[in-house]
Amino acid sequence: MEKNKKLLRYGLTGVVVLIAVVAVMLKYRAYLGNPWTRDGQVRAQVIQIAPRVSAPIINLPIRDNQFVKAGELLFELDPRTFEAALEQARANLEVTRYEFDAMTPQVAAAEAGILSARASVVRAEASIAETKATIERNKAEYERQQDLLSKNATSTRSVERTKASYEVSLEKLKADEAGLRAARASRAQAEASLAEARASLGLPGDTNARLLLAEAQVRQAELNLEFTTVRAPVDGYVTNLNLRKGDHTAAGSPALALIDVNSYWVHGYFKENRVAHIEPGDRAVVTLMTYPDTPLEGRVESLGWGIAQSDGAPGNDLLPHVSPTFEWIRLAQRIPVRIHLTDVPDGIQLRVGTTCSVLVTADETGEVPATPAALQ
Repeated sequence: MEKNKKLLRYGLTGVVVLIAVVAVMLKYRAYLGNPWTRDGQVRAQVIQIAPRVSAPIINLPIRDNQFVKAGELLFELDPRTFEAALEQARANLEVTRYEFDAMTPQVAAAEAGILSARASVVRAEASIAETKATIERNKAEYERQQDLLSKNATSTRSVERTKASYEVSLEKLKADEAGLRAARASRAQAEASLAEARASLGLPGDTNARLLLAEAQVRQAELNLEFTTVRAPVDGYVTNLNLRKGDHTAAGSPALALIDVNSYWVHGYFKENRVAHIEPGDRAVVTLMTYPDTPLEGRVESLGWGIAQSDGAPGNDLLPHVSPTFEWIRLAQRIPVRIHLTDVPDGIQLRVGTTCSVLVTADETGEVPATPAALQ
């Protein structure tokens, strides 16, 4: 009887152990039947905050690892230099406007001078034409008097008088031609003065280049002054803050890092022989090492199309560098798979760079538990 009880206990124990082993094997098979990897990392967009202008920091209200909302002040730079530059730009704009207003009457005067010079040229040309007609008449009369004198039909005084009139008209023609040259020179000078005045003035109104340039300089000075206040572009965490009040920042040089809290995703690095069955949209279960008992739901967003190659990179003498390998050992490369997290439970704090396990499954309805610790 005692022997039967002993056999019964052994049998029951064996059945329980067998059931446990089968359960473990089935669970292990379930995980092996779906692509999974322990090589996962939490990622997020890290914004490098860089000032747009160079100046020392006069106000630093944030602290390391602080959460800030979009639009919240990160730090403030000394604005005095940029305030002075803005005043100078505004003064230059006023001077430019004054010069523009002063040049407008000069252009009008130059235009009036051209009209007067052109009128003088027309009068000089008309006078020359009239003088030439007079010369023709005086010449004809002089020749007629000479002919009459040869016939004793006129007096010598009449001949000399007509000759004098003819010579006077010739001299007047020379004077008129000199006047025409002077009038044309005056016209050319007036046209040059008008061109110079117009060039100095530029286009009228809001299209004037000098006014546009002065206004642009004012706008740039206003922007530079605005850039002395640096605010958070997104909601996020200030990380690894090494700034101090009084530090001199350089324009375009990153001053601090801001982690965008609305941009978290997971990169799972799967072996190349497991990614053939992974498609965008597949369900993914992420188990963070920080929270091993709380799996996160996600979806495969995309698969990487390439990884960096160590072999073939230029080495000595620009020859390709090739690492020696053992023919019977062939290591599978890891392909990054981007996982979009669709459900992050309350109390889970995601941190960039922390590790996790990622399982991609075709089961859309079943509840997949966290990856066992032995597989994490």
